Amino acid sequence: MVTVHTKEFGTTKDGRRVTAFELQNGNGMSARILDYGCTVQSITVPDKSGTPVDVVLGYDDILSYENGSCYYGATIGRFANRIKNARFVLDGVEYRLPDKNDEGNHIHGVFTKRVFDASFDNGCLVLNYFSPDMEEGFPGNLSVEIRYKLCDDNALEILYTATTDAPTVLNLSNHSYFNLNGHDGSTVLDHKLWLNCSNYTEYDEVFAQTGRIISVTDTPLDFRKEQLIGARFDDDYPQFRVCTGYDHNMIIDGKAGEYKPIGKAKSEKTGIYLEAFTTEPAIQFYSGNFIHFDPVKFGKYGIRYPKNGGLCMEAQHYPDSVNHPHFPTTVLRPEEVYTQKTVYRFK
Repeated sequence: MVTVHTKEFGTTKDGRRVTAFELQNGNGMSARILDYGCTVQSITVPDKSGTPVDVVLGYDDILSYENGSCYYGATIGRFANRIKNARFVLDGVEYRLPDKNDEGNHIHGVFTKRVFDASFDNGCLVLNYFSPDMEEGFPGNLSVEIRYKLCDDNALEILYTATTDAPTVLNLSNHSYFNLNGHDGSTVLDHKLWLNCSNYTEYDEVFAQTGRIISVTDTPLDFRKEQLIGARFDDDYPQFRVCTGYDHNMIIDGKAGEYKPIGKAKSEKTGIYLEAFTTEPAIQFYSGNFIHFDPVKFGKYGIRYPKNGGLCMEAQHYPDSVNHPHFPTTVLRPEEVYTQKTVYRFK
């Protein structure tokens, strides 16, 4: 049985009221979601001794979410990850995106800073956002619905749907950072990780995609056998020089659109074990390499998060798919419905 509690989370600088919705099940797990950015603000699960542990990074107040640079827990859109040179061509029309916010590329988008409309349906928290035609330079009036469902098996389900009235591109994701040690100021380099990924897509020197799909065999990106995240972190690998660690689009083994495992992570300290699943073709596996550059210096509970203080498994399509026809398409047309299911389950 899931219960829901709501409370005010503050007011944005432009006067928008923000509400926190806390979902609780009967097994000691809770998830707090903000209507600002459709953000996962906390996930609390019992550790091996039964003590509640908050396993996602975030902030304690709305001003920090407005000023922060790490996208903690936020819904990413219209386009997760990078679009090279902030431009793409769709049906013969070139679109140039005004926000070149990452080395001349466009990354993530404005959904992280929008307040969604909230309601409840059949035990789910339902969050809706209408993105008008040409918001951030993307064509089409876009209607997005995101459902959060907390399950009795300690899984948080995220269900996405979206429709458009004109051809557009869309790539949605959730940017939660997990640290299964809890809020002790530690890194995730001591976490054991398995990923269901045999290939990744290559970066160039400015974080843009080259279009090459590379096998993880004999590279530090091979997590097909469980190992510590930090085991090969200091390897002199060319892709690490670009990213200063793990920050890669990992292609999930299996068919796109089919529900399949992403991977598993575990903290020996707390005994907390995370399994992730999705219908998306890939994840961005990120080891929090730039957390320490966040202009907001303190996270929840007054903790200063260190470099590598969290790991992300952002279910999504490939970065810059709009400029690489051999990548799975991110084009959405008026007669189609965008859908995605991503699940994070804790043991």
